[in-house]
Amino acid sequence: MDADKVFKALGDPTRRKLLDLLCEQNGQTLGALCEHLAMARQSVTQHLDLLEEANLVSTTRRGREKLHFINPVPLHDIYERWVRKFELQRLTLLHDLKRELEGKP
Repeated sequence: MDADKVFKALGDPTRRKLLDLLCEQNGQTLGALCEHLAMARQSVTQHLDLLEEANLVSTTRRGREKLHFINPVPLHDIYERWVRKFELQRLTLLHDLKRELEGKP
């Protein structure tokens, strides 16, 4: 996983919107995705290309259509590497605080 590419891709609100749209309905065409964005098809294509480069989106052809699918694996990898360890510490602290306030050893 190239975390820098994933973070760069996630750093833009339009790309996050595209991921949200694909999360709601996976396998959308460029045209379907463009309906939800106020920008030219070429701009949406550039955003999708960046998401593909970060491996957050994959595509398949169905006849003349190109379908876009979200790939959650890089997001899970980011969660495991950067979020989960901090979340675990926070939850442990909250658990310990709860026990102390309730007077349990």
